[in-house]
Amino acid sequence: MRNVYLILAILGFVLPNALVLIESLETGNYLLYADPISTFESMTANRIATIFSIDLMFAVIVFFIWTYKSSIVLLGRKKIFFLWGVTMIFGFACGLPLYLYMRLISNELNYTAVNSKV
Repeated sequence: MRNVYLILAILGFVLPNALVLIESLETGNYLLYADPISTFESMTANRIATIFSIDLMFAVIVFFIWTYKSSIVLLGRKKIFFLWGVTMIFGFACGLPLYLYMRLISNELNYTAVNSKV
């Protein structure tokens, strides 16, 4: 599963951000943060876009709470904040599989450390 999560994280970075790159070059709204008003207007341009935007924002908020509560001890505060930064800059499609990858690696390291002591 480690490789699957890593591939999904890479695809989650590349696929949406290819379109973000095109939008950034065409409009100058780099990473969709340079002009937040325009970004918000585009996110709420019609009902369908608004539905997807609200759904995504809610999922990201739940993801932040979940990662903080479930993994602050496992991964550490710096890694969680790094993960949140990646999610806010590059998107949830990259952040979620990256979190699953990081968590799996951490679990494997902890499992190896515990079994080597026995």
